[in-house]
Amino acid sequence: MTSIPPSRRSFLLLSGLAALSVPLTAACGGDPGDGPAADGKVTFDWWNIATTEPGRSLFPRIASAFMAAHPDVRIETTSLENEAFKSKLTATTSSGKLPDVFQTWGGGVLKQQVDAGLVEDLTDLLDWSSELTPVSLQAYRIEDRIYGVPYDIGMVGFWYNKKLFAKAGVTVPPATWAQFLDVVGKLKAAGVTPIALAGKEKWPGHYYWAYLAMRVAGLPALQRASNEKDFTGEGFVRAGAHLKELVDLRPFQESFLGAGYATPGGQAATMGNGRAAMELMGQWAPSVQKDAGAGLGADLGFFPFPSVDGGAGRADEVFGGGGGFALRKGAPKEALDFLRFFVLENESELLASDGYLPVVKGAESLLTDADKKVVADSLARATGFQLFLDQAYPPAVGQEVNDSVADLIAGKKTPEQVTRSITEAAQGA
Repeated sequence: MTSIPPSRRSFLLLSGLAALSVPLTAACGGDPGDGPAADGKVTFDWWNIATTEPGRSLFPRIASAFMAAHPDVRIETTSLENEAFKSKLTATTSSGKLPDVFQTWGGGVLKQQVDAGLVEDLTDLLDWSSELTPVSLQAYRIEDRIYGVPYDIGMVGFWYNKKLFAKAGVTVPPATWAQFLDVVGKLKAAGVTPIALAGKEKWPGHYYWAYLAMRVAGLPALQRASNEKDFTGEGFVRAGAHLKELVDLRPFQESFLGAGYATPGGQAATMGNGRAAMELMGQWAPSVQKDAGAGLGADLGFFPFPSVDGGAGRADEVFGGGGGFALRKGAPKEALDFLRFFVLENESELLASDGYLPVVKGAESLLTDADKKVVADSLARATGFQLFLDQAYPPAVGQEVNDSVADLIAGKKTPEQVTRSITEAAQGA
């Protein structure tokens, strides 16, 4: 995502992890209680997912600038692709440890890490939290305590190729699901692949079901289903049925089931090289398209996920999330100083990089990119916000959403089976 937030979710099975209770101190990075490094420098680990631009270049520059201003500090950086990050973090946490500073998307995954006693409570330490927008902090609040610092916030919507739309005779983006399906048909008739999808990675596919559930069942129904551990309601079945309507049109690129997201020939490259007309993706999409392919420039447009006739949800309710960092319990105090430097003192750098949206109050005025502005405007008009389901819910439930929706898209599950599988995972969790 650019560093991909999204989606990029850490499904951690944290049961049985030992709780750590060492307070945030000036102790060096590594295990709590370690002494200073041999050279006297305070050293801490920083794990992130900045393997694509702009983060791949920007993040190291920010770390270098911090170390130049703080010669007594050394940051040891590990940048991993999403899936590799999840695997490595899972292996590390299985022994009751976390990196000093690590990528997080908040929600249910962060809550499990917090419940295991592995994450620093930043509420009383973050005396600059009032400088951040409330929506950007939302995913990192657990029982009214703050456990993470955001650096990006945004929403998922359809990015589309204006030139390919024009080729199919489509002059206005669709506003309803029926209109959307009609556009898919027109694109296919014009010899255009309607949608690029990374079927191999599963998380991009869950966006469709989640948005349809929001539009059909409504945001309160999603929260109620999570609380009651029951996703078998009619609205969720109908969401799956609408997704099946789309799948039956065969809208995705050839071999999409084996395609990755930011990999060569994957979803972002297919979109960025003009081989598909649309992708449903977050605010990071344009920069990843450019990094993975040629990029579409002025031919790239954006429209919100369509409404569904007769649905309980509102068209101005949005689905998304952002990227943030959390600290392991007992991390050096310099690690929190670094996060302040990263977010507050480098907000203009983050926004200018064309990969992130503002989390600092008033920073939206710094946006110059038209694509980012349209997303920021949609967020500003939003009447409701839903965090990525594979992040908002407990990891086992989020993983089942991804897996079951992937099976629906692959023709292996019915809409009813999807809701039953997610319900079973919720009850088991």
